[in-house]
Amino acid sequence: MHVRGRVRIDKKTKELVKRLKPGEIAVIDHRDIDEVAAQSLLACKVKAVINLSPSISGRYPNQGPMRLVKNGVLLIDADSRRLLHQLREGQEIEIKDCHILLNKHEIAQGTVLTLELITRRLEGTRDNYRRELAIFAENTLTHAARELDLLVKELDIPPLKTSFRGRHALVVVRGHNYRQDLQAVETYIREVNPVLIGVDGGADALLEARLVPDIIIGDMDSVSDRALRCGAELVVHAYPDGRAPGMKRLRELGLVGHILPSLGTSEDVAMLLAYQKGAELIVAVGTHSNVLDFMEKGRRGMASTLLTRMKIGPALVDAKGVSKLYCQRVKISYLAQIVVAALVPFTVIAVAAPEIFQLIRLLLMRFRLLFNF
Repeated sequence: MHVRGRVRIDKKTKELVKRLKPGEIAVIDHRDIDEVAAQSLLACKVKAVINLSPSISGRYPNQGPMRLVKNGVLLIDADSRRLLHQLREGQEIEIKDCHILLNKHEIAQGTVLTLELITRRLEGTRDNYRRELAIFAENTLTHAARELDLLVKELDIPPLKTSFRGRHALVVVRGHNYRQDLQAVETYIREVNPVLIGVDGGADALLEARLVPDIIIGDMDSVSDRALRCGAELVVHAYPDGRAPGMKRLRELGLVGHILPSLGTSEDVAMLLAYQKGAELIVAVGTHSNVLDFMEKGRRGMASTLLTRMKIGPALVDAKGVSKLYCQRVKISYLAQIVVAALVPFTVIAVAAPEIFQLIRLLLMRFRLLFNF
């Protein structure tokens, strides 16, 4: 395989995709490429991906590499940190089979991940995954005992202009299949008009769907400047001790935000905020709710999420995967019924008016002559 293109380089995939252009080659340092990262690379129409870390380490069956390769992207693992020093943003390189060339000189070699190789490596993760699952469960229970305040205490929520009373809340996270699930609840959003909460990059997901978030909450590291400037109320998720690194970015943009210290992830805090402010129902899109989700996020447990979901209980509806639950298709029988229904009045008119009937006969004759049948 021979690929040529300009390179974009970043150790963080979520930062790289902000400037990656169609037809370019991404150079990343992403151990165990997750499905969300793969989808973001595909959305940029990337031509090839050079990964300086193992795309599949064997810890768990991450599906990102399979998604990339199935969509025609060349994926090559090149365990050579020298590439970061040898390449500059915007340079044009070539990839010939497993060889990476700059100005026709080889600067590195790698392993091309084919569908067959990816399948074998994923199959080899089974035993490791069992061990990782046991460790994950133990970490979850251990940390859950330490974070019981999420169940018992209420958040110190800053004064917000957005009212939740008598309304639903839609919490959007840019997680697996968020686009499809957000599209699946489009009618619900239009009819119910819930409070729209974007968790970091979830604010951009809402804007992509032509929806303007009412509140953006998170540490502000993966949300665009455009989203932050959309007019939503900004809530920076801070550490329990009050430290809020995300406020620095808001100040640099000349924006004002609230600080909300809490344990847990930003999506947990978003749900707890909606619950505590009196939302009648909380609908979650793209949130992380299972072991694979959290492993893909690099987390070793899900204590805060477990406690949060225990607390808000019946008020939560998880829309994750709803797009796969029911996919509306137009059946041939339905189309036939529509055609017949449309022909009925036309046929009645034709029978009642002989001139129209003769015109139809002439048109049919012309049609048969034109297509020779």
